[in-house]
Amino acid sequence: MSPSPDTAVPTVAELEAQERRLVFRRFTNDDAWALGSLLVELARERQAPVAVDIHRAGQQLFHAALPGSTPDNDAWIARKRRVVERYGSASYLVGSRFRAKGTTFEESSRLDADTYAAHGGSFPITVADVGVIGSVTVSGLPQVEDHRLVVEALERFLGE
Repeated sequence: MSPSPDTAVPTVAELEAQERRLVFRRFTNDDAWALGSLLVELARERQAPVAVDIHRAGQQLFHAALPGSTPDNDAWIARKRRVVERYGSASYLVGSRFRAKGTTFEESSRLDADTYAAHGGSFPITVADVGVIGSVTVSGLPQVEDHRLVVEALERFLGE
C-alpha cells in the first residue's frame, strides 16, 4: 500500500515543480498582508500552533504567532528564511537535495546550524521576470507539514 498524498514525502522533482508553478506577477505589502492572513486562517482552522512570517528584501512585512507557538518558532523561522535567501529555493527543497545525495545539510553545507536550517516551512516569493524577492515561512509543525501549509496557502492565493 502506497502512502496517501497527505503522508507521502515529496520528491525533489515535485518540490522543484512547486517552485516553478508558484510564481507571482507582482508582490506588494498588501499581498503580504493577504497571504499572511490566509496562512493564519488555515492554521486556525487546523488549530496549528505556528508562527507565520513574510519577508521581502530584508523587511518583515507580516508576522503572527498563534496560540501554542513559542519564541523558538521565531528562531526556526529566521534560520529557515536564511536558507531561502542564500539558495533561492525552499528550505525543504534544499534539505531534500542534500538527503538525495546521501548526506545532510548540516553535514555538508559547511554553514552554521545555529544560523541556517534546511527544514521545511520557508518558501521563496518569486516574481516573474524578477526572481526571488523574499520568503514566506511557517514554523511549529513537523517540517513536511510546515512546507505543505505554505504551499497550500500559495496555491489558494495564486488561484492554482
